[in-house]
Amino acid sequence: MIQYEAVIGLEIHAQLLTDTKIFCGCSTGFGSEPNTQTCPVCTGMPGVLPVMNRKAVEYVVRTGLALNCDISSLSRFARKNYFYPDLPKGYQISQFEFPLCEGGHVEINGNGTIKKIGLTRIHLEEDAGKNIHEGSANSSFVDLNRAGVPLMEIVSEPDISTAKEAVDFVKKLRTTVRYIDVCDGNMEQGSLRCDANVSVRPEGAEEFGVKTEIKNMNSFRFIEKALDYEIKRQIKVLQEGGRIVQETRLWNAEKGITESMRSKEEAHDYRYFPDPDLVPIEFDVSWTDGIRANMTELPDVKKERFMNEWDIAEQDAELLASERSTAEWFEETVKMGGDPKSACNWMKGDFMKLLNEENIQIDESRIKPRDLVDMLALIDKGTISGKIAKTVFEEMYKTGKKAGIIVEEKGLVQISDASGLESIIDDLLAKNADAVNKFKAGENKLMGFFVGQVMKETKGKANPGMVNELLRKKLG
Repeated sequence: MIQYEAVIGLEIHAQLLTDTKIFCGCSTGFGSEPNTQTCPVCTGMPGVLPVMNRKAVEYVVRTGLALNCDISSLSRFARKNYFYPDLPKGYQISQFEFPLCEGGHVEINGNGTIKKIGLTRIHLEEDAGKNIHEGSANSSFVDLNRAGVPLMEIVSEPDISTAKEAVDFVKKLRTTVRYIDVCDGNMEQGSLRCDANVSVRPEGAEEFGVKTEIKNMNSFRFIEKALDYEIKRQIKVLQEGGRIVQETRLWNAEKGITESMRSKEEAHDYRYFPDPDLVPIEFDVSWTDGIRANMTELPDVKKERFMNEWDIAEQDAELLASERSTAEWFEETVKMGGDPKSACNWMKGDFMKLLNEENIQIDESRIKPRDLVDMLALIDKGTISGKIAKTVFEEMYKTGKKAGIIVEEKGLVQISDASGLESIIDDLLAKNADAVNKFKAGENKLMGFFVGQVMKETKGKANPGMVNELLRKKLG
């Protein structure tokens, strides 16, 4: 039987974090009442003229620099002609022959090896409105609040082979655009959307198979499920002697299948031509260099620095660098004197667990870098044990109180008085003479039992190191 392989190319639409739309001054805010953020320009009234949003161009160039692209010296806008109720002008202003950015690549980590996914282009375009089908059985509504919102389309080369690689690619892109503050990456609200072109071919073949385009994938989980399904569907069709039809398909999350939507258009179907109302964009090299000079450190670079400067394990460094707010929180903690490895352990463990439970980012938490540094200092001084610190940390997270105050209010100071601990240990050993004899006979694992009993008696306040030392002396 013929074995098939998948060929996948992705188109990512990212809504840019500008305050206003691409060609007018209307707000880009999410969640407003329908048709309250519109004007004659974005509703396509006759005779109006678009005015380019300079910040939108800057954000695309910034992304291109972050993704190793060539920045075009000349860029031009084109009209993409098609009819749809949410497109009031009857065309979309986009880019065709002369995009803002060309080439570039994204590196993903697959099975321990780095794979480069090539980029074809990054261009700027306006979003369409939104058709609303809920609320009436016999009609639909059109909300034009989104019409004219600036979108950045990132088009990959067909270098992706599996659904997992596609998810890793989108995750890496999302991390990057969030790092450089050009898109919030919110997939649920539609500010980061993914379409995929999928085909299959016999393993080792050079010619591409017939592709289908899949839309309506608004989460990493749906991207993986939709692509896995579509690859299997196409292979099944070919194995049964059928042929793949070039078409656009939608992902039906409820049924877990892709469904045919319409035949797939080609570029000539859109009758692209240069927009006569917008002049070409020519870049001043100094302007592009200025954007490059002000770029933030990117996640891959930051990850390597965490590993090299502070000896953080690769997996931990990747986690810390995955969100800009997390990375900056960690760096601030170390800058204030916190031990890098201790800070990393608390952040990836207890802290991440609490943040995930509330589904918030680290910079939204009541705990600030100084709070963790102060708590780590209490552990280092022997004021509290690591076990007690967990209680202190959770209370800090819930209330925002300082570690020292919590320790004082709850009487959590670690017991490091040798004479007091010695008395407790003597009493414990006297009550457990059989266990003592077994330990002396070679059952060394009972040491854990003795330590646990002391900690239980002291409600976790005993200094663990001192307890172990005293027990070893007394047990010979």
